[in-house]
Amino acid sequence: RKPPRKIWLDLDATDDPLHGQQEGRFFHGYYRCYCYLPLYIFSGEHLLCARLRTADKDASSGSVDELQRIVGQIRARWPKTRIIIRADSGFCRDAIMAWCETNDVGYVLGLARNKRLQQALGKEMEEARLACERTGETARCFRDFRYRTRKSWSCERRVIGKAEYLPGKANPRFVVTNLS
Repeated sequence: RKPPRKIWLDLDATDDPLHGQQEGRFFHGYYRCYCYLPLYIFSGEHLLCARLRTADKDASSGSVDELQRIVGQIRARWPKTRIIIRADSGFCRDAIMAWCETNDVGYVLGLARNKRLQQALGKEMEEARLACERTGETARCFRDFRYRTRKSWSCERRVIGKAEYLPGKANPRFVVTNLS
């Protein structure tokens, strides 16, 4: 009845294992089975999209089409509601981020680490390591910086790095976002 101030849309893909010779079956190396790889979009406990796809597709395949449909429906009913998507690094694709930027949709997406990102977080990782060694407890530091991939992104974007050190183990993590 009352429009929400904001809505979070969670995108995910997971395996749907197959048993037999179903059409479109594909062996997925990550899941180590023949499966389909459906796309799901939730808002809280509400399932807004379940799109069956073969597993030979990228995890993000079809996401922009489904976001256009769902965001269009939300805005038709609640034009002032802020819409934000979140997903893991399998959805950190230029097409999704560019669509969100063009259509005033916020995003928070996991970003797979690489050498350049880890170098950008080097000082904070050292601070976290020293704090962890001093206390014996997990330590975290954060850094906010601008980043662009060498080939796959069309522009520079905001990245937040979490420099985390657990006893005996470094655990750096990254997200890319257009939120302030």
